[in-house]
Amino acid sequence: MATAALTTLDPTSRAASRGMSDLAIRNLFIIPTIVFLIVFNIFPLLYSLGYSFTDFRASGNAAANFVGLQNYRELLNDPYIWANFSITAKYVIVSVVGQVIVGFGTAMLLNRDIPLKGLITTLLLLPMMLSMAVVGLFWKLLYDPSFGIINYALGLGNFEWLANPDMALYAVALTDIWMWSPFVMLLSLAGLSAVPKHLYEAAAIDRAGPIYTFFRITLPLVAPILMIAIIFRTMEAFKTFDLAYILTSQPTTEVISIRLYKMAFQTWETGRSCALAYIMLIMVLAITNIYVKYLNKVKER
Repeated sequence: MATAALTTLDPTSRAASRGMSDLAIRNLFIIPTIVFLIVFNIFPLLYSLGYSFTDFRASGNAAANFVGLQNYRELLNDPYIWANFSITAKYVIVSVVGQVIVGFGTAMLLNRDIPLKGLITTLLLLPMMLSMAVVGLFWKLLYDPSFGIINYALGLGNFEWLANPDMALYAVALTDIWMWSPFVMLLSLAGLSAVPKHLYEAAAIDRAGPIYTFFRITLPLVAPILMIAIIFRTMEAFKTFDLAYILTSQPTTEVISIRLYKMAFQTWETGRSCALAYIMLIMVLAITNIYVKYLNKVKER
């Protein structure tokens, strides 16, 4: 009976007058979406997977020759590739940890009755609404050793943020923290607003201190949604390209996405670049799987 209700329409409706059932209407909406995903997502994914087992070069007319796992073996044995992964890992840790600290800290400050709270929250969300190119060029001016406001504010003279091999990666990470901390803040605010107020009232009656309240009430209840923010930001930080490419060209900031770009569009090693892209995909999926397992454990507590 339930199935019949799902597959029949009101006889007086327009769709019924045209001879369309609920099933037909459902297919009318779902099938174009599935076709779109197959054509623009799944097909390129499988097509590039095939190229990853060849020596294909997009710059030439030579036919692609099947080389099996050679591309994967060469990449995994290349010390320069592992150096790029090391730089990427360092960038991800600095960027994501910074975003969590700044974003969650800001959310804690906003999680109270303050004047113009809505306006302040909206203004704080502006950085994540900007394009990567605009943010990169904007911060490149801020880091300028001659007239950049950062050196002036910190009294560092003509310090070269982006030309200094030891500081360039941290400068890029700081830009990413500024841009995406509002994302963590937004999710944290949603989690903090869902914490029952009576728990804080009970803690106050028991004379619990702010540190005890934070670690025993606030953090455990906000942890699941905070983990979701960390998952998203880790995936995006691992794939970062725009900011690092726009801000500086230091070897110490050559994250794996930049190496992939150079391999694919400068040296035209299409087959090897496809293999590298799949190695990156597997690593991102592995990291995400670890996070998801930990998230499930947090939810079970």
